[in-house]
Amino acid sequence: MQLLIFAVLAVAVLYQLYSVLGRRVGRQPEESPLPNGAPNPGDADQRPADADVRAPPTALAAIRARDPNFDAGQFLEGARSAYETIVRAFSAGDRAALQKLLAPQVLASFETVMAQREAEGREQSVEFTSTTRADLDNLEVIGDVASARVRFLAELRSRSKGPEGEAVDDQRTAELWTFQRKLTDKDPNWTLTRVDAAEA
Repeated sequence: MQLLIFAVLAVAVLYQLYSVLGRRVGRQPEESPLPNGAPNPGDADQRPADADVRAPPTALAAIRARDPNFDAGQFLEGARSAYETIVRAFSAGDRAALQKLLAPQVLASFETVMAQREAEGREQSVEFTSTTRADLDNLEVIGDVASARVRFLAELRSRSKGPEGEAVDDQRTAELWTFQRKLTDKDPNWTLTRVDAAEA
C-alpha cells in the first residue's frame, strides 16, 4: 500500500529546479550546491537488507507503535517510484497527479514554473536512463507527524522544445526529499514537503 501511495509521490522537483534555474538539477561535479529547493522547496531494485537498521531505532519504534505495518525497505521502494512519478508528472504538466502528492507550498512552487513554461510555449519530457537509487537519510517523529528524508541519486535525459528549437540534456542529480505523514490519520499517504540539493 505504501508503495502505491508513494509511487504517486515522486517526479517533479528535479524538473522544477531545472526549469527555474535553467541548468541541471541537483549537485553537479562542476557546480556549487543549489540553494534550498522549492519552498525549501547498489540499485534501488536491490533494496538494502539493513534499511531498518539505518533508520534511527527510536523513530522506527515510534512509527511502528502507531503503524505496525511500516517497513523501511518497502517505504524506500515506494519513495523511489514516487520520485520518478513526480518528476514525470511535473514535466508533463500533470497538475491533477501532483496535487495529490505535494504539500501546498511545494505545489504552488511547481505551478509557478509550469505556468511560466507554458506561457513561453515550451514543452518538456524526461526519461530515466538508469535505476534511481534511494537511501533513507533520516527518520523522525515529532508529535503526531512522521518525517522521512530520502536521498535520491538519478541519471536522466531531458528533452525540451521551445521557440528556439529542441534540446537534449543528460543530467546526473543528487537530492534530498522530505516526506511527511500524520500518524493519527487513517490515510497512509506520505506528502512531499521539501526538496534540497545533496552531495553527488
